[in-house]
Amino acid sequence: MSLVAMVLVGAFVSSLIEDAVTRNSGASTALYVDSVIAPLLPDMLTAQELDDTVSRALDETLEQGALGNRLMSFRLWRADGTVLYSNDKSIQGKRFELSDDLKTAFSGKMVAQFNRLEDREDEAELASGKPLLEIYNPVLQPWSGQVVAVSEFYEIANDFQRSLNQARLHSWMAVAAFTLAFFIVLSALILRGSRTIEEQRRALRRRVDELSALLSQNQTLRARVHRASQRATALNESHLRRIGADLHDGPAQLVAFASLRLDSNALVDPAAPASLREREIAAIKASLDEAMNEIRTICNGLVLPQIEAASLAEILERSVRAHEQRTGSRVHLSMADMPEHLSPSAKICIYRFVQEGLNNSYRHGGGVEQRVVQRLEGDRISIEVSDGGSGFDPHAVGPTSLGLAGLRERIESLGGTFQLQSSTQGTLVSMSLSSEEIQQT
Repeated sequence: MSLVAMVLVGAFVSSLIEDAVTRNSGASTALYVDSVIAPLLPDMLTAQELDDTVSRALDETLEQGALGNRLMSFRLWRADGTVLYSNDKSIQGKRFELSDDLKTAFSGKMVAQFNRLEDREDEAELASGKPLLEIYNPVLQPWSGQVVAVSEFYEIANDFQRSLNQARLHSWMAVAAFTLAFFIVLSALILRGSRTIEEQRRALRRRVDELSALLSQNQTLRARVHRASQRATALNESHLRRIGADLHDGPAQLVAFASLRLDSNALVDPAAPASLREREIAAIKASLDEAMNEIRTICNGLVLPQIEAASLAEILERSVRAHEQRTGSRVHLSMADMPEHLSPSAKICIYRFVQEGLNNSYRHGGGVEQRVVQRLEGDRISIEVSDGGSGFDPHAVGPTSLGLAGLRERIESLGGTFQLQSSTQGTLVSMSLSSEEIQQT
């Protein structure tokens, strides 16, 4: 496409240069010839033909000197197409149809053409094979400016042809240089644009990959949350059944025992000894006190303390102190840097994790070397609960185990991780939450 444009532009510019050079050269030659020939011509308004004296003067002028070497042929035309004079005597006096160039010249305009010999009277010039500059110059009456005749002459244009060829060459070189420069600049712009498009395409691809990864993560999290929600519903039912079982097997049995003792003979028979009656009453009171203690214990495990406004350090200290007071055991608490903000759901999760972890440690590990460690690792907060008991087999714990399963579901529902490790040297349970997640939850 660029080469086609270069050819078209070069041809157009070359044509303009050729026309301009031809017109200027023809004008200078016409002025020179007119300055030599005009004094020899009679008043063409009064003399419609040339006499022999004028013809001989023209012959001598056109055959000798610089003008004779410069001009190959010369004709003088009348407005009706008659050749008034010609150095080719075979066409002198003949009448031809006016060509377009002659008509233009008779209208008062000079016409110059290079190597365009197309008229009937141009056979001799065409046969010469020389480069010819054909010029039609109007002959004007000096005092009126009226065109009275047209001089047609052919200049041998060897120098003109060399100049014209050089002008053509220079014009083509200029066009080629401009086209090359334009092509280089255009190629640079296209290359730069291609690089920009490629960079944008890579950036867009990275962005799409990131969005795809985020979408995959969101789908995974949504699936986890959905599963956690389903399991949480089942676990809530299991918790309710466990609470019902604890109430039935503990306080309910003690209250039933006390109710049966109220119907004993020691209390019903007035004749029963006072000492026996007192023992029965004491047994009933002891049974009711034990039932009340168990009810309080169950309630303490269900009811959360006021932790909404508490910091992470206060939550950890409260859970540890409550466990120590309830069990009489000792717990070592270690805390590091604290996050500035915790959501209520994260606070509840951490409190229940420490509470359940210490309860399991005391129940199954005997409360030996109980430890609670809190760390801040990058943007994640981790909490560990460990003991130095005999441990157990984690694979033997079924998926329906309420304590561990409840902890796992609660932590994973917040986007966190739960881990359990146990050996003969002790047991360790740990949780980890992203600080960004626990602040936005």
